[in-house]
Amino acid sequence: MTRHLRHKLLRRLQFRESWVIFFVAGFIMMNFPFLHIFNKPGTIFGYPFMFLYFYLGWAASIFIIYLFTLAVSNPTAAKSPENKQP
Repeated sequence: MTRHLRHKLLRRLQFRESWVIFFVAGFIMMNFPFLHIFNKPGTIFGYPFMFLYFYLGWAASIFIIYLFTLAVSNPTAAKSPENKQP
């Protein structure tokens, strides 16, 4: 990832709306419609769909939390290079 894209992503993750959006998305994904979709008798590489859904969702949520902690701990991401004063 280039430095500019990383800076832009970290700056965007500091907005309160993005925190709320990810929380609501995680809450929705752990409720009936999604759990019913993945509660099937089939398997992928010998693992049941529900097992993969939980563990891949768990890994994705850890990665998103990692990105949020990077955004919070990086105070320079809040300052836009376009808004620098001479």
